Amino acid sequence: MIDIIIAKMHDARFMTMLLAAIAASATAYTLIMPLFAGEGLSKRMKAVASERERLRQRERERLNKSEKVSLRQTPKQLVSKVVEDFNLTKWLAQEAARDKLIMAGYRGHAPYVTFLFARAVTPIVLFLGAVLYVFVITQMDKPLTIKLGICIGAAYLGLQAPMLFLKNAISKRQLQIKRAFPDALDLLLICIESGMSVEVAFRKVSAEIASQSIALSEEFALTTAELSYLQDRKVAYENLSKRTGLEGVKSVCLALMQSERYGTPLGQSLRVMAQENRDMRMTEAEKKAAALPPKLTVPMILFFLPCLFIVILGPTYIKLQMMP
Repeated sequence: MIDIIIAKMHDARFMTMLLAAIAASATAYTLIMPLFAGEGLSKRMKAVASERERLRQRERERLNKSEKVSLRQTPKQLVSKVVEDFNLTKWLAQEAARDKLIMAGYRGHAPYVTFLFARAVTPIVLFLGAVLYVFVITQMDKPLTIKLGICIGAAYLGLQAPMLFLKNAISKRQLQIKRAFPDALDLLLICIESGMSVEVAFRKVSAEIASQSIALSEEFALTTAELSYLQDRKVAYENLSKRTGLEGVKSVCLALMQSERYGTPLGQSLRVMAQENRDMRMTEAEKKAAALPPKLTVPMILFFLPCLFIVILGPTYIKLQMMP
């Protein structure tokens, strides 16, 4: 059997016929498959639509179940007791910290109490840990002033650690909002030009933009509630700009306030601002792309050039070693 197969493989006429049959089959497959692609695409679209409806129904059921849950978080009993007993709201209270907590997405009294507790406890914990490490575990052979300096530095690091965590959370949240804000402005423009009021437009956009940016959806939902209940609508726009801390959002809020005050058309302003925010997003991407070559210089020198030298000079070195 094997001899017959080998003989057929050496037969030029048989191999030509076999290759021609494979080529014809591949051609027929290429021509026929697009005819079935449309039907498969329509089935996939129907499946996606049905899955989307199931997800929406599931989300509605989840929201209906969570309606009775309190939106105001209460701090832990231990944390609240420490803050009240030591009166940390008097010694460590900062209005700027409260604003930063709101910008980071931590609203209510519970995150503020937790932040004060962290600012009070973290320096003590790091100071005691540094003392234990320096004087007990390692027993450093250093002067006492250096040891005390290390312990004080650890305590200062613990004092600044909550603020660093807060700044990192703010930057991540602002980046998420900044990326989705131009698309949200386009949706807001479509809703307003279709005849919706500002409250309905914000509510609609907050529901649609949730899949892209949960933070921006939360901010728009809060703005919708404030527009509905506050006496002065200007305060709702000012609160939105304060909660985000972004220049693009501030400019849009200023345009909304001017429209409320002077009755100017809002569609053209939103269109221009959406384009500006999109240009800003593209400019930042171009800046990151332009900064990439200098950042790759050190990895190129450390990792690529040694391998390149080994590949180029390695055979020459081996030949030189083999020469008598």
